[in-house]
Amino acid sequence: MSDSASTGSLSPSTEGTSLSPGSPALENLSLKDVTEEDKAAAVELKGKANKAFGGHDFLGAAKLYTEAIERNPTDATLFCNRAYARMKLEENGYAIADTTTAISLDPNYVKAYYRRALCQLSILKPQLAVADFKMVLKLDPNNTLAKGQLTATQKLIRKMQFEAAIDAGQEKSFVEKCREAIADGACEVDKAYTGPRLDTVTSDSSARPQYKITQEFIDAMISYFKDGKTIAKRFAWEIILGCHEMISKEASLVEVELPEGVTCDVIGDTHGQFYDLLHLLSLTGPPSKSHCTLFNGDFVDRGSWSVEVCLTLFAYKWLYPDRVFLNRGNHETKDMNKVYGFEGEVKHKHGEATYGLFSDVFTALPLATLVCPTLPPSGSKIGGKPPILSPEGRKRFFIVHGGLFSKDGVTLDDIKKIDRFGKQPGNEGLMCELLWTDPQEANGRGPSKRGVGIGFGPDVTKRWCELNGVTGILRSHEVRQGGYAIEHDGLCTTVFSAPNYCDSVGNKGAYVRIDAAGDQEYFTFDARPHPPMRPMAYASGLGLGLM
Repeated sequence: MSDSASTGSLSPSTEGTSLSPGSPALENLSLKDVTEEDKAAAVELKGKANKAFGGHDFLGAAKLYTEAIERNPTDATLFCNRAYARMKLEENGYAIADTTTAISLDPNYVKAYYRRALCQLSILKPQLAVADFKMVLKLDPNNTLAKGQLTATQKLIRKMQFEAAIDAGQEKSFVEKCREAIADGACEVDKAYTGPRLDTVTSDSSARPQYKITQEFIDAMISYFKDGKTIAKRFAWEIILGCHEMISKEASLVEVELPEGVTCDVIGDTHGQFYDLLHLLSLTGPPSKSHCTLFNGDFVDRGSWSVEVCLTLFAYKWLYPDRVFLNRGNHETKDMNKVYGFEGEVKHKHGEATYGLFSDVFTALPLATLVCPTLPPSGSKIGGKPPILSPEGRKRFFIVHGGLFSKDGVTLDDIKKIDRFGKQPGNEGLMCELLWTDPQEANGRGPSKRGVGIGFGPDVTKRWCELNGVTGILRSHEVRQGGYAIEHDGLCTTVFSAPNYCDSVGNKGAYVRIDAAGDQEYFTFDARPHPPMRPMAYASGLGLGLM
């Protein structure tokens, strides 16, 4: 579809189907005698895969490498190349399995160790990455890429350990610290500042100013950002604190009712792609009495305008608390921000205290939203079957960044009761799974293709929806080449809103509109030009560069 096109159809977009077959993590490879005919066929398939990769068709490349492996499972380069494609798809768990197989076939394969190290970094296992970088340097002592990455990774480990020790002894949150600094006059607006200003609430010129948010300020701020400028730190703090005040009143599972005439747009990952966000907002239209927007996590990291994206969304939440909703994603976390650029960007633009403030407020973001249309369902079917309805006979949709759980029986009330404030998601438990898991094609549950969380199958989705009276799940967290994909017999939709992700993937962006009867429309859009700034420009030495 073009930017202006839409459809109410529930026909699935097949372009985004995830790759699950052919992973050495999931199957036993047969190291049979390979014929010359097999080898020649594998070489031909490898050439096609390389061409697909060069055209940014990473999914197609991975499938072709899989076909080549089936013909010649003794060729380590095929596994290493498939790992590269899977890294581009953020399937780091599968990529680790592939590089490990490549190393078992060729213990001196430098590139396989290097790529495995990058995967370990990507899933926040820097100690394992260090071991692989050291192996690269043992085999290739003059490898400058590995030397730089080893140094940066060791610094990251020391920094994480140091900050963990500080956090353990910290009595006050950055929200409290920043409020105290404002009260003490320690964060005043510089007299030389000429950018947009928040309106003041206090009329007494001798009193310390208190501020309010307006649409006029947001418009001016966005224009200022488009000119490559940074608003005053005080106004950034006010926006972040204003958003914090709004989201702190919300439960871990927010319930949003859609009365007659009201629509809700569900927007997936935006990942610091500010200029694409502006285009997206021009398509959705502004929040209003008849229109709300739900941003489903991963506002930050990867893209190098994450501060601008986050301040824009937080400002809208402050101004329209009942029409703008924000779910937490797996990138609204400290460890991810250290590796993927947001920490460095915030400190560069607004200083260390502002990063601490963002980090605190991220922990207050709700973990999921239940969108509840209030009109009787229109009669449309999902996956060819009557929809699953709430106890009141209405459609309702569970919006979450990642997905479902490692066990059956989790209820909506269980999610509401999660104590999220001040917490990081960790590597297990309900919060982790809400932010990290992915759908898989096979029934049941399986290992995560990305190395964190799990994969959950169509049967898991169906049981959970039936248990909780949920019509469908809308989640994000993964690129879909067409912008969205309808999976699990219509019960699980992935929507991704960062087109041409990381300036390299070539995907469309998408959003989903839900109306008061629970009908859905799907909109797609293309990337927009942006100033010459590479992705992860502030990623503090960890470029995750590939060999």
